Amino acid sequence: MSLDHSPVPYDVTEAELVEKAKLRKHFGRFDILFFLICTLVGVDTIGTVAAQGANAFSWMMIMAVVFFIPSALLFAELGTAFPEEGGPYVWTRLAFGRLVGAVNNFLYWVTNPVWLGGTLAVSAATVFATFFLDQSELDTVPFYIFTLIFVWVGVLAAILSFQVGKWIPSIGAFSRFALLGVFTVSVIVYAFQNGLHGFGAGDFKPALSGLVVLVPVLMFQYVGFELPSSAGDEMTDPQKDVPFAIAGSAVAAVILYGVPILGIILVLPTEQVTSLGGFIDAMKSVFTVYGGEVGSADGGIVLTGAGAVIGDICAVLFILALLTSGVAWIMGSDRALAVSAFDGAGPRSLGVISARFGTPVRVNIFSGILSTLVLIGAHQVTGGNAEKLFVTVLGLAISTTLVSYLGIFPALIVLRRKLPGVQRRYKAPAPMFLSVWLTLLILFATIQLFFPGLFFDWFGDDYRPSAWEADEKWTYFVVELIPLAVFVVAGVGFWAMGRKTRMELATADEIAAARIV
Repeated sequence: MSLDHSPVPYDVTEAELVEKAKLRKHFGRFDILFFLICTLVGVDTIGTVAAQGANAFSWMMIMAVVFFIPSALLFAELGTAFPEEGGPYVWTRLAFGRLVGAVNNFLYWVTNPVWLGGTLAVSAATVFATFFLDQSELDTVPFYIFTLIFVWVGVLAAILSFQVGKWIPSIGAFSRFALLGVFTVSVIVYAFQNGLHGFGAGDFKPALSGLVVLVPVLMFQYVGFELPSSAGDEMTDPQKDVPFAIAGSAVAAVILYGVPILGIILVLPTEQVTSLGGFIDAMKSVFTVYGGEVGSADGGIVLTGAGAVIGDICAVLFILALLTSGVAWIMGSDRALAVSAFDGAGPRSLGVISARFGTPVRVNIFSGILSTLVLIGAHQVTGGNAEKLFVTVLGLAISTTLVSYLGIFPALIVLRRKLPGVQRRYKAPAPMFLSVWLTLLILFATIQLFFPGLFFDWFGDDYRPSAWEADEKWTYFVVELIPLAVFVVAGVGFWAMGRKTRMELATADEIAAARIV
């Protein structure tokens, strides 16, 4: 690992010297900022949060204070003290060894092709069907055509050299500004013309059901500060730029989540908001102020004139925001997986950086294949039910993501004690508290993902995911558990396949010549 800022003892593989020589520094301060905004602000989960009503807004603000800000402080230190390519893998590997690093990193990586091929693709297809075809979802063949194009455009975007590819998250950040800005203005206009859905101050009181249902989703929304550090060796000045980008993106994320969620709550009755369609339906409702109406027969919304034009433009922005979320996470997590592979915690064949693009093309293709399999498999298992597919895959994506942070959050305090001599330009306050507190929150959220409502009313009406019935709790558990178990075993298998690579270590002279330390 390129720990050139401090003589930290570690073993460098020969493969690492070969692959890191292909990297170039193209990642500047504002690139990191826009990358983080694109990473943190995922429009696919806005409806899931808003479906819990005014209570959701309160929990979102609470989690911003008790989870989002503490994780920002933690990652500001790790990202500046250890600004290595592979970021979260490197921190976990240095703290706990290659085996833990391999399993943890596999979970961290696999979430993203699962998310891209499931939640994001389904959301994009629903937006396309709603705004361009005036129907709730696509038929089977058009669904596969649209979603497969969506997945592979995302994969191809991740393959581009970082000098070019870094502009994609930047475009995604501005698409969020435009989409959520237009939506916010439209809510205000809608309020003056039609009034708003009423609720009292008491509705904002944080409910216990909200704690169980919302906290895992909000954590999923609020993680990602570490992702740019997966391209640490491609940053021009990580010690200065990472804290700046984390601070700026944290403020932007709270605003960009809070405003549309509050807008949905104001526009639509809670019972009409679904995880998949909440934001989409709210957009269509408020755009009627420019032209359109709510159908009298079935309550369907028809946009006309300027309303249809603005709706179509915002639909494109919505799909672009979904796509760039997937691209940003694929770009980061694929780099982390490639680093683990050439560090000896994965198959050497995946630990290859393209000399032409400077990106892990083989891992990118691998991610695309897995996304395709998830897309097809989930569609078949759920019988083409878009809402159930969305909820199921989102639950799996959240669980694998959160479990991976069980290895990342404790790394702060372990590395403080294990490697005290490393230069830390920024030091997080109360590192023991941050590591323990964040890890406990992740543990609680993970338990509630597998056993919704456990300790309160397991799989009760107020706690179980939408689109699931009360008698399906064990089916839900198995659907969530089996993939996670398979991923853990696969992570161990990756570590086993890296044995030959980690046995071929570079000499001190080779490391010095490559300027790794």
